[in-house]
Amino acid sequence: MQTTSAIDPITLSVVRGALETAQREMTLTLEKTARSSVFNLAHDYSNALFDHLPEMILQGQDIPIHLGSLMPAMKAVAEYFGDDIHEGDVIYHNDPVYQGSHILDCCMYKPVFYHGELVFWAVCKGHVTDIGGPVPAGYNPDAKEIYAEGLRIPPVKLWDKGVRRNDVINLLHCNMRSRRNQEGDLNAQYGACRVGERNLIRLLDKYGVATVQAAIAELKNMADRHMRHLIATIPDGEYHGEAVLEDSGHGLGALTISADITIRGDHVHIAIASPPQVPYFINSYAGNSMSGVLLGLMMFAQVPPPYNEGLYRCVSVDLGAKGTLVNAQEPAPHVNCTTTPMETLTDAVRTAFEAAAPDRVTASWGHASGINIAGIDPRTGEQYVTMVLASIISGAGATQHMDGWHACGPLCCFGALSSGDIELLEYQYPILIHKYGLVEDSGGAGRQRGGCGTEWQVEPLNHEMTVIAFGEGRQIATMGAAGAEDKLPERKLGRLSIARHGGHTETHIQNTLTTIKPGERASNINPGGGGYGHPFQRPLNEVVQDVARGLVSRHAAEQEYGVVLQADSLQVDEAATARLRQQQAA
Repeated sequence: MQTTSAIDPITLSVVRGALETAQREMTLTLEKTARSSVFNLAHDYSNALFDHLPEMILQGQDIPIHLGSLMPAMKAVAEYFGDDIHEGDVIYHNDPVYQGSHILDCCMYKPVFYHGELVFWAVCKGHVTDIGGPVPAGYNPDAKEIYAEGLRIPPVKLWDKGVRRNDVINLLHCNMRSRRNQEGDLNAQYGACRVGERNLIRLLDKYGVATVQAAIAELKNMADRHMRHLIATIPDGEYHGEAVLEDSGHGLGALTISADITIRGDHVHIAIASPPQVPYFINSYAGNSMSGVLLGLMMFAQVPPPYNEGLYRCVSVDLGAKGTLVNAQEPAPHVNCTTTPMETLTDAVRTAFEAAAPDRVTASWGHASGINIAGIDPRTGEQYVTMVLASIISGAGATQHMDGWHACGPLCCFGALSSGDIELLEYQYPILIHKYGLVEDSGGAGRQRGGCGTEWQVEPLNHEMTVIAFGEGRQIATMGAAGAEDKLPERKLGRLSIARHGGHTETHIQNTLTTIKPGERASNINPGGGGYGHPFQRPLNEVVQDVARGLVSRHAAEQEYGVVLQADSLQVDEAATARLRQQQAA
């Protein structure tokens, strides 16, 4: 391991800043030019830069479910084409068999040449609105095989030596709904990669290949040192963690994923064990599972930047036997994998690390429990389809020092998603959004309270709308930490509630596909984040403040925090509080 830099610190800092600017401009290009709400409002995309090896030299502050899988996917794509990579090429890919995350996350790879030499790759991955198949938006809860989910795209060139392959691009778009959005988002991805390429070439023009490569080598070494230093502070040994994946409704029962980590000096080995893969869309192929493992590690590590592939030199991972839930093999269905079981896998890894270093423990974030919508827009006669990213915004977990953030999750996206403006969603789709806000009592109880989840309520206008529910967190509350306890766990859970004509209300706690008509409403409720520490340790004034702000009900204040308020005010009844806490502790 290199410990001294061959490049002066000022040049290193300038090159680092130029790389970060190149990546940020890729992100801004996507935001300002994309057509679908998934891209331009929710920001469900990620950009990264790779060198010629190819190793990741910079990841954006983007979606964790994308970034971890980009490293094996980039290597798979480069290996597939081998020497057949040329200036002007653009490659597209989504196939989990080639280390993709899931088929809705379509990735564009642009090799960057300088004076005839391959020096960089500009990479852009985004969640497309549809990928074909029998169910709009790609989430098919009835799929038994990957072939029933949508269009798989193994590595294929969309531009060949600078020539656009209109035949291939048309083939892709003819298999997808909402073609206008798909074309716009593909062009936005291409624009982002071109912007990244332009800025990288300018950097090489100014400093030369040798200097830039020396700076990149030192940045990777710096990340390596940060991670090794952290691992070396953990006592050598073997540590175990596990998390339970709830039964999503196909009679599979609850499934347990476990993680065993072995610390030896400044190296860590992570071994995952999971049940055999199932005929349901919650299997995860290796590329996606790497994202779950690395997110669990990074939640624990919290190392400073830079964030590049050097971080993982001292980390080895064994995902278990092929054909298992988190190391699936063809033809396992998988589309739900970026939320389920990825978030459960992350929790298993995180808890294993926290067994090794309890002083770094944090509570988990709410898992994704969302909906997709689709239909025919009566204003245009065109088909629309979208993943409603606003519907999966859950609560963040609490830490030793602070409450969890509200409306910041889910765990798989870790704060990188945006809800988007209500007015823009209503403008783009024939819908009326009746409610979008925090859910009372959804945050996990603890000395530090978990962040609240959200409720997103929609009605279709002048048409019948398809609603597809996916994810979890509807039966098992978010994991707390350090003695946190939920005595009202049902209030922490996600659910889909549909108000039908005639006053009838349906509640779904499993993945489902249904339709609603004008005048009916679908309300998706997300879980909150986990709490930290025992709820009785929470200061009384903070419980009172939570009640005043509508975050905690009076009932939950009594049942979970042991705090009784006077009937006609927000004053604490200290005598009743003391009696209640004594009774609950008995």
